[in-house]
Amino acid sequence: MQKIKDKLARNELVRMIGVGRLMHHNFIQILGIQGGFDGVWFDHEHVGFGMEQLEIATLAARSVGLENFVRIAPTDYALVTRSIEAGGGGIMAAQVFSAEQTEQIVRWAKFFPRGNRGLNVGGVDGRFASTPAKEFCEKSNENTFVAIQIETKQSVDEVFDIAAIDGVDHLFVGPADLSQSLGVTGEFFHPDCLAAIDRVSEACRRHGKSWGAVTVSPEHADMLYEKGCRLLSPTSDSKLVNTGVAAVKQQFGKLFTA
Repeated sequence: MQKIKDKLARNELVRMIGVGRLMHHNFIQILGIQGGFDGVWFDHEHVGFGMEQLEIATLAARSVGLENFVRIAPTDYALVTRSIEAGGGGIMAAQVFSAEQTEQIVRWAKFFPRGNRGLNVGGVDGRFASTPAKEFCEKSNENTFVAIQIETKQSVDEVFDIAAIDGVDHLFVGPADLSQSLGVTGEFFHPDCLAAIDRVSEACRRHGKSWGAVTVSPEHADMLYEKGCRLLSPTSDSKLVNTGVAAVKQQFGKLFTA
């Protein structure tokens, strides 16, 4: 299983799917068996699932070769470390506003000397207390994926300072909330949205960071890719089911119009 960080470092395309509402191990295994996706991001921000559910979900993802990270609200130190100890390959902090807030999130996710994450080797990431503490901390600091969502006007204003922070691996554009924050809700090709995306792209280029985004259409995905986006999330669990239902209704058209 190739790590997201490694693929992005090679400037390779990473395809992710958001999972939260329909978070079940069978569904996750189906995604891996079908192929195409490189990983799953688990949406704790909007769903608030429990740690046991996350442990099972990350186990299912690993069983079919899918990397993962966990999207969380940037408000709870303990949730950061619990998400990683449950098997999350990293965290993505949503609704981030400032470089100062970003620095705190990085410190929550990293051990000494970069941060102040509490040391406990008993989780999945510590191989259930079978990894020596020093080795565990070094590997975790190196491997844990830390992404910061850029989806507010203030975070766009501060994006160069955010991208410059040591320990931030990735910036992730949330186009819906970004458009809302810019006062053009749902207008994803509005000049203000495109200017914000250009600013994110330039900040990442300048500071050697990767960036990703939720994408709303093939045309939107093409635009993002051309601007340097290499992690794209084209659908979610709920959207995927709706697409499947629509495809069946179209395939069996007479059956559903009789």
